[in-house]
Amino acid sequence: MPRAPLQRPGLRRLPSLEPLRRLSSLRATFTVSFAAVAAVVTVLVGFLSYDAAARLVRVDQQTVFAEVVRDLREEVRAHPLTADDFATSDPDRDGPREDIIRAGRTDVQVLGPDGEVADRGSPPLPVDAGERGIAESAAAGRLLERDVVEVGDDRYRLATVSLGGGRGAVQVAQQFSDTEDLLRQLQRRTVLLVAAVVIAAGVFGWWLARRITRRLVRLAGAAEDVARTGRLGVQVPVTGNDEVARVGRSFDRMLGRLARSEEDQRRLVQDAGHELRTPLTSLRTNISMLRRIDELPPAAREELVADLALESRELTDLVNELVDLAAGQSDTEPVRPLDLGALAEEVAVLGRRRTGRDITVRVSGDTGVNGRPSALQRAMSNLVENAAKFDTGGTAPIEIAVTGGAAGAGTGTGVTAGEASGDSHGGGVRVEVRDRGPGIADADRSRIFDRFYRAADARSRPGSGLGLSIVREVATSHGGTPFAGHRDGGGAVIGFTVRTSGPDGENG
Repeated sequence: MPRAPLQRPGLRRLPSLEPLRRLSSLRATFTVSFAAVAAVVTVLVGFLSYDAAARLVRVDQQTVFAEVVRDLREEVRAHPLTADDFATSDPDRDGPREDIIRAGRTDVQVLGPDGEVADRGSPPLPVDAGERGIAESAAAGRLLERDVVEVGDDRYRLATVSLGGGRGAVQVAQQFSDTEDLLRQLQRRTVLLVAAVVIAAGVFGWWLARRITRRLVRLAGAAEDVARTGRLGVQVPVTGNDEVARVGRSFDRMLGRLARSEEDQRRLVQDAGHELRTPLTSLRTNISMLRRIDELPPAAREELVADLALESRELTDLVNELVDLAAGQSDTEPVRPLDLGALAEEVAVLGRRRTGRDITVRVSGDTGVNGRPSALQRAMSNLVENAAKFDTGGTAPIEIAVTGGAAGAGTGTGVTAGEASGDSHGGGVRVEVRDRGPGIADADRSRIFDRFYRAADARSRPGSGLGLSIVREVATSHGGTPFAGHRDGGGAVIGFTVRTSGPDGENG
């Protein structure tokens, strides 16, 4: 049984593709890539920010400490100070010890002449042989520095400055472990911030990838559904105006053309099967008569052989035109610029040789188009052969008129404006074949381009009913339309138009 014709709009819903969507590699790639880029950028910015902040804090603390030590050295060189001047027992708290503490928020410890601790700091600072030697020094302002000194659980910078004259020394210490603790807290917060940004970027990347790939997944699902079921009537949902939407629209148009092509092939096979039955039945009947050919009179024998020859020719012509029609529906001939006027001259030469009739060609206007030469030549030849078949015994020449552009607006052939609407944009070429035969009945004019259709007065004539159908296929594939009408003074005008933009809307 033949299949029912395909229906495009809303034929069926796509099956659930949730597993495919969840496992979409493109979506995962988008998500991972987005998160990776965000992670790299965030880590880089966080590292650079932390490093810059740490450097700034450390340099600032070290600069303050160096200024305090320098001021202390300048002061002990300028004034002969003793250990008592730096004692904590100063009731006014306006001595040099308080100046040091206020300036650098440092710890101060005083050493006596023998290097022993005269005024303990808080916390007590370590004293070794180096510090004792500085305390006993005769020169004021001598300096001994230690970058890292462990005092309990804390770390300090330590500088010892001599008072001179063996009067002792002053130790100045700056705690930097609290600064490092602050920087470690900043580091932990930076790491947490980076992790939060990476997670947020991953979530946002997943959401963005889902929006981007959702339509692609649906398109992939439609393609897989077509591949699995072989059904072309899948409605492809298309939204938006971006590249994905363009792909969706192109895919939808492709499915539409494939569905139409499949339907055309199905109809062609059905119509061809129907039309082939008649000559095959006649051939079977005549072949069965051959078994009794010895019993037939000579006249009947001649008639039987003539019928067999005629039916075989009809069958051959029908098969040839079926092949031409099928080839025209899937024509792979390349499109190239050509002149329909020059092509008409070639068709006229071929037609004169085949039919023995006088064929004239009239060309006006620009007849250049982009098209398939063999297909257009076949269409013109079919029109010429059709005119010769219906104008048998005629003496007037068959005319081929090729009119380009606006020159074809008025042809004077009796074809109405509606029949001449194949070039509605005014940029096409019009091809007409005119004869002086019996013309076309009004009831047949709308159907003569249908496959296998033959008018009542043409059924006794040879032919398959496919010649004008091929003309319609060629005209349609070149962006034009076929037409038929009465010729002034008697006869018929049959032809087609071709758009200058080329087959299927291709720009030349």
